[in-house]
Amino acid sequence: MKAYERFLKYVSVWTTSDETSETVPSTERQFDLGRLLVQELKDIGVEKVELNDMCYLYAEIPATPGYEDQPAIGLIAHMDTVMDFSGKDIHPQIIEDYNGEDVKLGDSGRVLSVKEFPHLKNMKGRTLITTDGTTLLGADDKAGIAEIITVADEILKENIPHGKICIGFTPDEEIARGAKHFDVERFGADFAYTLDGDIEGEIQFENFNASTAYFTIHGVNVHTGSAKDILVNSQLIAMEFHGMLVNAQLIGMEIQSMLPDERPETTEGYEGFFHLMAFNGNTEKTQMRYLVREHNSEKFKKRHETLRRIQEEMNKKYGEGTVELEIVESYYNMREKIEPCMHLVDIAKKAIQKAGLTPDVSPVRGGTDGARLSFKGLPCPNLGTGGSAFHGPFEHITVEGMDLVVGIVRDILKSYAAYKEK
Repeated sequence: MKAYERFLKYVSVWTTSDETSETVPSTERQFDLGRLLVQELKDIGVEKVELNDMCYLYAEIPATPGYEDQPAIGLIAHMDTVMDFSGKDIHPQIIEDYNGEDVKLGDSGRVLSVKEFPHLKNMKGRTLITTDGTTLLGADDKAGIAEIITVADEILKENIPHGKICIGFTPDEEIARGAKHFDVERFGADFAYTLDGDIEGEIQFENFNASTAYFTIHGVNVHTGSAKDILVNSQLIAMEFHGMLVNAQLIGMEIQSMLPDERPETTEGYEGFFHLMAFNGNTEKTQMRYLVREHNSEKFKKRHETLRRIQEEMNKKYGEGTVELEIVESYYNMREKIEPCMHLVDIAKKAIQKAGLTPDVSPVRGGTDGARLSFKGLPCPNLGTGGSAFHGPFEHITVEGMDLVVGIVRDILKSYAAYKEK
């Protein structure tokens, strides 16, 4: 079975995670895919397949006799899809011999545009898989799952010599909890790769340091007829963050105005940002949620200092306790954990070149399970899956791109079967 065939089956299973849930996994529906994958892995001959009560799936292909001393390599992907856009009732469009032009996404009124996604021109002649415009596609990260299982199937069927191969599928990666309960010791790998990147040929071993900042702004609500010198509108304070007025929302806007103009839409590469994710409230109470991202650890600390300084200034202005701030750190830049074992990157580069591609080594402007796993003692860079435009209706992937990724991973495993530590 080809990787894309598996992929089309997996995307039919609704697995959206839920950041508001306190359960593990955050949604029971992720077990639906987990149980399906358990059966598939057993059917192709993978051993020690286990889906635990937190929806973490572990499996193993023992080393070929005589290769037991070679490094054990892990392959990891996640089962959930993001909350940003619907992941239920996905109906992919399959366009054979794609002409390199704009694609109408079903009857949604949306168009996958070459102007917005110029790399589409390079996909001319391939089989393109898109959404119908009403959902996301789920290539993040069901493409990675499909590619891993396809590699496992080919390794076993073709009796390709290999060291121990460890397979892991996680829940809740999209809400930054995927690696939280991952049992590295149970997994059993010396090194690993997550297959959770974009276009084929991509290697990522640097990612954002990440945190979420929660501002709570308290106002004083009284009848408007007697509000003079008493009422403090939390919305106006929030809007003052944004530079507009003075009430709990206006204070929030003011807070925004005090931040540097470093947002996702104004930054690229190694540049960090503050991203206002949510702004909700009324006169009495306003809440703001920011994503804080920065590659450099010292700059990351300075961003937190900026937020605390703003909190202090606003409380001096409006009264102690008006503005509360909670900063929750999520994950850190994996680079420091990968640099001592750069063979992970070097071997991946060679495999990509062998596939006829130019390796794209670039920082992740986000995070992956691999970041947290690297800090748990499992060095784990990230590989592209062949997809693009994740987390929304313009998500797409090609059959040929997935096939290339399968070949790249196969070659990585073959390289580690012959690996000699320098």
